[in-house]
Amino acid sequence: MMTPRMNIFQSAPDAMKAMLAVETAIENSGIEHSLLELVKLRASQINGCAFCIYMHATDAAKHGESNMRIHLLDAWRESPLYTDRERAALNWTESLTRVAKTGAPDADYELLKAHFDDREIAYLTTSIAAINFWNKVQIGLRAVHPAEQAAAAAA
Repeated sequence: MMTPRMNIFQSAPDAMKAMLAVETAIENSGIEHSLLELVKLRASQINGCAFCIYMHATDAAKHGESNMRIHLLDAWRESPLYTDRERAALNWTESLTRVAKTGAPDADYELLKAHFDDREIAYLTTSIAAINFWNKVQIGLRAVHPAEQAAAAAA
């Protein structure tokens, strides 16, 4: 069992307030909530952030996302369950989350431009940057997701 190292909301309240304001701006951007949840969940899977995977899988399900699309997200390229717009966003998510390896190639950006306007690309890119920030904070400070539901599901 992991032991949390600290509560960043208590230790850096001004920084966390600013990050929550960024999240509010993203939520108010007009990009579909379901798409943003898939992006957050996919980046969190890549980064191995259990706290964020739990949070965004739970939130996606609460907002009507199907369990099958949540389960298949790691294999979105091989599944017909995702739209072309979602595929472009997920591809961009993977490209930016693995930017040291990918370099965010022009082909990935061009695919994105076929499905999103500049404003949406700006907010989607901000969302990807933000979830990568949260993943690093939660992993680095050993945040532990709630276990009650997980324990009940395993029983």
